Amino acid sequence: MPTVYFVTLDDETVAVDGDIGDIVMELARAEGIDGIDAECGGGCACATCHVHVDPVWMPVVGPPSEIEQDMLEFDGEVAPTSRLSCQIELTEELDGLRVKVVGR
Repeated sequence: MPTVYFVTLDDETVAVDGDIGDIVMELARAEGIDGIDAECGGGCACATCHVHVDPVWMPVVGPPSEIEQDMLEFDGEVAPTSRLSCQIELTEELDGLRVKVVGR
């Protein structure tokens, strides 16, 4: 059971357990983490689930797809480690993943 660590808008760390195949955005919403609005419901059609992936985890998570990159361009806080949490699917390798919620 992989655990994702969310650094919230208040700089608190919240650990959320998920299952292989779960989507990081869905875990955040189920836990009620502020700043993960997911207005498009996970369709990669907005940037309201934007997170900054801890740099240590970027090689495992990988870069955003072209469509994801296009959505991120609409957000003012894009960083080299930016990803949309709706596009990160949990695998065993992502156990311990750490992301910071960007919010709006």
